Amino acid sequence: MNILQVVPELNAGGVERTTIEIADALSAAGHVPHVVSLGGRMEDELKAAGGVLHRLRVGSKNPMSLRRNTKALIDIIKTHKIDIVHVRSRAPAWPAKAAAKATGTPFITTYHGIYNARSGLKRRYNAVMAKGDVVIANSNFTKDHIIREHNINGGKIVAIPRGVDMDIFDPAQVTDANVTQIKLDWGVGNSPIILLPGRLTRWKGQLVAVEALKLLENHGINAVLVLLGDAQGRNDYVADIKTKAEALNISERVIFAGHSRAMPAALMAADVVISPSTDPEAFGRVMAEAQAMQRLVVASGHGGALETIVDGAGGNLVTPGDAQALADGIANILSLSKSAYTKRAKAARIRIGLQYSAQALKTATLEVYEHILRKQGRN
Repeated sequence: MNILQVVPELNAGGVERTTIEIADALSAAGHVPHVVSLGGRMEDELKAAGGVLHRLRVGSKNPMSLRRNTKALIDIIKTHKIDIVHVRSRAPAWPAKAAAKATGTPFITTYHGIYNARSGLKRRYNAVMAKGDVVIANSNFTKDHIIREHNINGGKIVAIPRGVDMDIFDPAQVTDANVTQIKLDWGVGNSPIILLPGRLTRWKGQLVAVEALKLLENHGINAVLVLLGDAQGRNDYVADIKTKAEALNISERVIFAGHSRAMPAALMAADVVISPSTDPEAFGRVMAEAQAMQRLVVASGHGGALETIVDGAGGNLVTPGDAQALADGIANILSLSKSAYTKRAKAARIRIGLQYSAQALKTATLEVYEHILRKQGRN
C-alpha cells in the first residue's frame, strides 16, 4: 500500500502523534508511508518511522492556495502511485479531496476534533471532514457529533480511538533521575505538583485551573500548577493567565513550562494530571497517557473523557468550567494514601492498555485501508 497522510504541520499534538504512529505501522508492514506537511519538530520521528515527507504548505486557509496545492498533490499522487489519501485536518482536506477526485484515488478523513460551527459558512468549511469515503472518528463521542452535525449515514464512520504507546508510556522506563531533572527544570520544590499538559488556548481551561489552585488552599493544600505546552502566539491569553495568578497572589506557584519532548517523565513528576477543558475534548490523549504512566487524573466530565476515565477509578470527572469542583476533585486524589493511589493507578494502566493502546489504533487503521483497497479492487 502507498498511503499518503496529509497534515498541516509536524509539531506537537495528537494529530501529529497519530500520523507518526500510522507511518510506523505502515513501515512495519512493509509499505512506504508518505506524509504531506509543512514539517516541524517531529520530522526526525517521521524519518525514524520510515516515512517520506513531502514538504508543502497545505495548512493555508487562503483560497488562492487551493489550486496550487491541488496541483502539487496530484503530482505527488501520480508520481508515487498513491493508493489512498488520508487527511487529518480541515484546511488541507479541501485541496486533498480535489486531488483525490481528479486522480480517482480513495479519500479518507479522520475527524480529530469537535469543530465548532457558528455560521452556515463555517459548517460548510467543516463538512469536508465528513466527505471521506470512510470517516474515522477518534472516539464514540466524536462519531455521534459527526452524525448530528453533518446528517450523514453512521455506516461510513468508523470509531478508532487514539492510542497510547504502552512501551513508551511505561513507568518502568522512567528513572528517578529523569523525574528529578524535570522538577529541577520546572523549578518546583516539594509541594504537590498539578500538571496541565496542552497548548495554551482558552478552551483548555488554564484559567479555571489557576482559580482551582487558589481554592485548594481551603483544603490546606499549597500546590504548584505546571502549564506544559506552547502558547503558539497567543500572547494575550498568556497575559490573562498571569494577570489572574497575580490577582490571586499565587504567581510564584504557576509555572509556564513550555513544550516538552519528555512527556513520560513529565507525567511521572506530577502528583495529579488535569484536563479542565471548557469545551469537550474529542478524545483527550493526555488523560489516557497519564493513566498509562500510573498517574491519577481529574478532567472535565464531557467529551472523550467520559470514555477514557472511569470516575472514581483512574481519576475524577468534574463539572466543566467549575473551579471549585476541579479543586475538590484534585484534593480528593491528593488525600489518598500512597497504597490507595498506587492500587487505583495500576488498575488504570491495565485498562488503558486493553482499550486504548497504540497497537490497537494501528491495527484498526490498517484494516480500514485494506478494506477500501479490496472494495476498489486494488489489492
